[in-house]
Amino acid sequence: MQLKTVVLDDKGIRRTLTRISHEIIEKNKGVENIVLVGIRRRGYPIAERIAKIVESIEGVSLKVESVDITLYRDDLSKLNEQPVIKDMDLIDVENKKVILIDDVIYTGRTARAAIDAVMHAGRPKLIQLAVLIDRGHRELPIRPDYVGKNIPTSRTEMVSVELSEIDKEDSVKIYEL
Repeated sequence: MQLKTVVLDDKGIRRTLTRISHEIIEKNKGVENIVLVGIRRRGYPIAERIAKIVESIEGVSLKVESVDITLYRDDLSKLNEQPVIKDMDLIDVENKKVILIDDVIYTGRTARAAIDAVMHAGRPKLIQLAVLIDRGHRELPIRPDYVGKNIPTSRTEMVSVELSEIDKEDSVKIYEL
């Protein structure tokens, strides 16, 4: 893989997440009954960051959950007839505004799996989707409500989001495959 470009650095990611946080507050007319659900792996630290930004703006601490979509993916063989939810502690999504958060949206299949997982935990009032990067190429009719940055890519490119909680530093890079 050959590095083509760095699209966002740590400051760019911080500014982008601040804007998304403001958009979430504005679109929902505040933060009442909102639960942030980060899609594992990089969606969860992004959700935690958004929660901190919202708290600094609104003075309200949002509940942050994570969801493991492994058993809901349509591109993996079925492991069980009845999916077993482990490490999913979505305590109360019933009648809540659930905002799913992920690093990159590509085909839409991860978002669909996350929606299925949340619906398995209960019936939320609504589900919205926030992503740091939208790279296009959707295979399903799924569109994020909040987008940090649209990056038109070819299918021969890969978008890599690196977060300090998991990787060495914060950045969004595009690689040519």
